[in-house]
Amino acid sequence: MSEASPRDSVLSHRIADSLRAAILDDEITPGSRIRQEEIAARFGASRIPVREAIRMLHADGLVTLVVNSGAWVTELTLAECSEHYRMRERVEPLLLRSSMENLDDAAIDALQQLADDMESNSDVGAFIRLDRRFHLGTYAGAGRTYLREVVERLWNTTQHYRRAYSLVTGAAVLPATHMEHQLLVDCLRRRDPDDAERILVTHIRRTRLELEKHPDLFA
Repeated sequence: MSEASPRDSVLSHRIADSLRAAILDDEITPGSRIRQEEIAARFGASRIPVREAIRMLHADGLVTLVVNSGAWVTELTLAECSEHYRMRERVEPLLLRSSMENLDDAAIDALQQLADDMESNSDVGAFIRLDRRFHLGTYAGAGRTYLREVVERLWNTTQHYRRAYSLVTGAAVLPATHMEHQLLVDCLRRRDPDDAERILVTHIRRTRLELEKHPDLFA
């Protein structure tokens, strides 16, 4: 097996970054096939960097590899999505607690700005991007731990369904969502991990319960 050249390594990261953004922005939807030959042609690359890019996306939870079939954008059933959310309810509060002590005032001010920007923006796509930056930003103080990698993978696999949930529920749930974001920032400022964990569990659980009311999103 030939090793990837430095140029192939750069290309593989560029391809992975492009596909990752397209999947997270819902430009490539769950269940879509990732065809290596099409990706290679688009980037003017050989199969080697394309295969490596797909391997990276698989590690991120964004792509599922099927034997003798290829790579597909990860798709969840309602039961699988619910399970992922139940996992998030348990592991994200732990990650938030370990992150909190390392978030300085500047980091918390940046999170406050993201929370404010979400309240002033009615576009669902923008909200999803800001929401992701906000929550992953609250975990930044934990460093690159295994737990943080698990959490980011869970976020990746459920992002499409968070967007679908936001489109279906619309403005009905946003006031509670915005309030919880503000309460989380307040907990970070007060360095109160117990309150932060309680609010975060409620925040994640509420989304799960709403998603479970809409099995049509998983058809």
